[in-house]
Amino acid sequence: DDEMKQEKLAVDKELIRLFYANRGYPDARVLSAVAEYDATKNAYFVSFTISEGERYTFGEIGIETSIAGLDVEALRSSIRTYQGNVYKYRDLQRSVEDLAYRATGQGFAFADVRPRLDRDVVNKVFNITYLVDEGARIYVERIDIVGNTKTRDFVIRRELGFAEGDPFNRSMVTRGKSAIEGLGFFSSVGVSTRQGSSSDKVVLNIAVVEKSTGDYGFTGGYSTADGILAEISLTETNFLGRGQYLKLAIGATPNGQTYDFSFTEPRFMGLKVSAGVDVYRRFSGETLTNFFGYESTGGQLRFGVPITDQVSVDLLAGVETKTFADAYTYDHDNDPNTPEIPHPTAAGDSVVITNGQTLNKVFVGYNLTYNTVDSPSLPTSGLIATLNQQFVGWDHSFVRTEAKARYFVPLMEDSGIVASVRGQVGVINDLSGAGVHPSETYFKGPRLVRGFQSMGMGPKAANGESLGSLMFAGISAEIEFPIPVLPESYGLRGAVWGDVGYLSSASAAAAPTTSGDTQQVRSSVGASLIWNSPFGPLRGDFAHVLQQDTADSTQVFQFTISTLL
Repeated sequence: DDEMKQEKLAVDKELIRLFYANRGYPDARVLSAVAEYDATKNAYFVSFTISEGERYTFGEIGIETSIAGLDVEALRSSIRTYQGNVYKYRDLQRSVEDLAYRATGQGFAFADVRPRLDRDVVNKVFNITYLVDEGARIYVERIDIVGNTKTRDFVIRRELGFAEGDPFNRSMVTRGKSAIEGLGFFSSVGVSTRQGSSSDKVVLNIAVVEKSTGDYGFTGGYSTADGILAEISLTETNFLGRGQYLKLAIGATPNGQTYDFSFTEPRFMGLKVSAGVDVYRRFSGETLTNFFGYESTGGQLRFGVPITDQVSVDLLAGVETKTFADAYTYDHDNDPNTPEIPHPTAAGDSVVITNGQTLNKVFVGYNLTYNTVDSPSLPTSGLIATLNQQFVGWDHSFVRTEAKARYFVPLMEDSGIVASVRGQVGVINDLSGAGVHPSETYFKGPRLVRGFQSMGMGPKAANGESLGSLMFAGISAEIEFPIPVLPESYGLRGAVWGDVGYLSSASAAAAPTTSGDTQQVRSSVGASLIWNSPFGPLRGDFAHVLQQDTADSTQVFQFTISTLL
C-alpha cells in the first residue's frame, strides 16, 4: 500500500544519505524520490535525485576535557578520524563511542563525549575537537528483557557489562547491544530507554527476536587438498538457552573417518573465561604420499581468556594415543626385487613401526591471538597474528612453535581493492634425542605455497613417500578486488597473489631422504576466484609454479575454504 511504499522510500533515502556521509559527502541529500509501478513487469522502479555537495576530508584532530585527572593522551588511540583521511560519519561515531568507553575505563563513569566540528569551506576539511566532559549523573534503575523465550535472562545481561544500580552510559549501552548481537542467537536486538521513578534514573528496555541456533544435518564439500568431504553433525550454539556450544559430528574423507564431540561454556564460573572439552576418534588410511595409516583417540581441555579487546589467549591440555596399521620401512637400495628394511634413526638404531604399535602423548600449550581485522569474512583493514606453542611428552618429547600473521590494507579509498601480506613459520624442537616421529612433523602443500599438491613438497623417501619436515616458513602477498561486471550481492571477488615457501629436512626418526631438496625455495604466482558463500568463504586458486624440486608434485587448480590465516 501507499503507506508501506513511503516507509520503504524513507528508509532508502536514509541509507543513501549514510552511503554518501561515509564517503566524504556530509551535505549529500535526496532531493526527490519517485516510485513508478510497471504493471507489465509487476515491479516498482524508483528514481532518486541526489545533491552530493562537496567532498571533505578530516583536518586537525584534538581532545579537550574539563574532567580533572582524565588521562587525555591515553584516549588518543581510540580516535578513528585521522587527519587527511576522507570524512566518514561512521568513523566519527565510533570515535565518540570508543572515547567514552575508554574514559569509563579510567573510572569516569559519567563521561560524555561530543564532537565539535569546525568546517573549512575553502580547503574542504573538518577540524574536529572531541569534548570530554562530565555528563548528568544518571543511574540504571531496572533492565527489562522481552522476547527471549529460550535464552535465559542472565545470558543477555552478562553481555551488557553493567547491571541495575550502575551509572548509565550510552557508550556502554551501544557496546552491550553489539555484544548481544554478536552472540548470534537473535535475528534482531532493540534497545530503548525510558525515565525511571525519578529524573536521575532510567529503565533500559531490551527486545530480542530469537532465531534457530540448532543445526541438524548433512554437509558435504570438496577440497583438492583433502578430496571429497562429508559430515553428519548435530550443533547447538545456545544449548538449553544457557549460551553453551555443543557439537557431535561424524565425518568422512576418501582416506579416513572422524568422530568428534565438543562442548564449550563461554562464561566459566561466571567469569569472562571460556572453558571447553574436545574428544575425538580418527582413522586415517595410507595414501600415495603418506606412508602410514593409523587410528587415534584423544581429547583436550581448553580455556579462553580475553586480555584486551584485541588480545586473547587459549590454554590447552590434552592426551592422545595413536595406533599404526602399517609397518614403516624403506627401499634402501632402490631395487624393488630386494626386501625393504626398517628405517634407522640418526644414531643407527632400528626403530620399526609395526602393525599395532602405539604411540602415546600428553601435551600442554597456549595460543596467543592479536586481532584488529574489521571483518572475519571480508576483511579490508587490520592485523591478525597468532603465536602458539605445544609442549609434548610421554613416548616422544618435543616442542612445537608456530607463528602466523596477516596484515590487510585498502589500496584505494572505497574501491573495494584490498592488499594483504601474510607470513608463517613453524619449528619442532626434539627434546628426546631420538628424533620426532614423522606423523608429528609438517607435511605441507597449498597451505604454504599454492600450486603444490597436499604433501607435494619437501623431503621424500626413495619410493616417493613424503617424510615431513621439522621447520617451515613462508610469505605471501595478495591483492583482492571486486569483479566489475558482477553485482556485489553475488559475493564474488577476484585476487592475484604470489607465494614463497621453504621446508627443512626430515626428522632423524624418518627414513633417509633421497629426494625433495630441502634447501630449494618453492614459489608460485596465480589468480583466484573467491565466493563469500552461505557456508563461508570459498576460493578456487589457479597457480603457476615458478620454483620447485624435481620430486615435488604440483597442481594447477585448487579449491579450498578461504581463511584469514
